[in-house]
Amino acid sequence: MKTSEIKELSTPDLIERIDTEKTMLVRMKLNHAITPLDNPQKVKQAKLTIARLLTELRERELNKK
Repeated sequence: MKTSEIKELSTPDLIERIDTEKTMLVRMKLNHAITPLDNPQKVKQAKLTIARLLTELRERELNKK
């Protein structure tokens, strides 16, 4: 997910997307432990997406104050 797409999301959508991405990451890690993923870089990409979402959420919190 690109930064421009993240900025277009509303705050409730952003929070919901963070929860969704975190659950997907946990499932991906469990699946990878059992049978290796075709592309292990997907785990890294998921972590980066979560970090981008959290950064945008924090930025919005700071701008409110």
